Amino acid sequence: MSEMMRLNIRHVTSYDYDGPVPYGLLQLRMTPRPGATQNVIAWKTTVAGGKMQLAFDDQHSNRVELLAFDPGTTALQIISEGVVEVRDAAGVTGLHQGYAPLWLFERPTPRTQSGAKVRALVASISKGLSSLEAMHVLMAAVSDAVRYKIGETDSGTTAEEALTLGQGVCQDHAHVFISAARLMGYPARYVSGYLSSDGDSNAAHAWAEAYLPDLGWVGFDAANSICPDARYVRVATGLDYAEAAPVSGTRHGPAEERLSVNVVVQQQ
Repeated sequence: MSEMMRLNIRHVTSYDYDGPVPYGLLQLRMTPRPGATQNVIAWKTTVAGGKMQLAFDDQHSNRVELLAFDPGTTALQIISEGVVEVRDAAGVTGLHQGYAPLWLFERPTPRTQSGAKVRALVASISKGLSSLEAMHVLMAAVSDAVRYKIGETDSGTTAEEALTLGQGVCQDHAHVFISAARLMGYPARYVSGYLSSDGDSNAAHAWAEAYLPDLGWVGFDAANSICPDARYVRVATGLDYAEAAPVSGTRHGPAEERLSVNVVVQQQ
């Protein structure tokens, strides 16, 4: 019987501005969806300094909420929290579903465009391996090539840039893995979510999934050199970070922004 884990999650995102903001509109992808490996027991998102306008499912079946700033606000806080029960399936989330066709996930994006560094990484992987073996070898190669270090990259860093730097964070590991997997002929996508570390608090997390014959979508977390287990909560997927980011959007006005994020993931 596979391991089950029930996780309490509280994700607080706070924006403070040094002057009033006349207009702002954000897209939130912060609501986990039920699936083959998880059941959402309870979830809610509350906002101070703005109002929810509407909600819809995007082309990847992510739940998207549109949030408008209160005109003239100087502070905005988003609290997304709930309880999710997760099953350990060795990273396998199953056959493809949703509106986006599978071939779409073979398409490069600006962040995942392969260049000389990605091609060299792929060339280092032995031929003749099964698809699952090849992806495990790729995960190890990405982990070795990009050392985990905070502050060296940002959300716009490309796979090639991360490999050139030789360091980055989980989203860089995911982009490099996705770029290489696509170059090897496998559909691949970015996953944003949460990871419970030793039952204590942890940050939001990101990893990659590749689509393999006979298995479907399988997760690979090169930042931790492991396939996702019962400690991982999937929230949103996309071709890269841009389509699965927890918060994205725009605002107008000259006010400077200060952002703080606090995430707590605990085993129940």
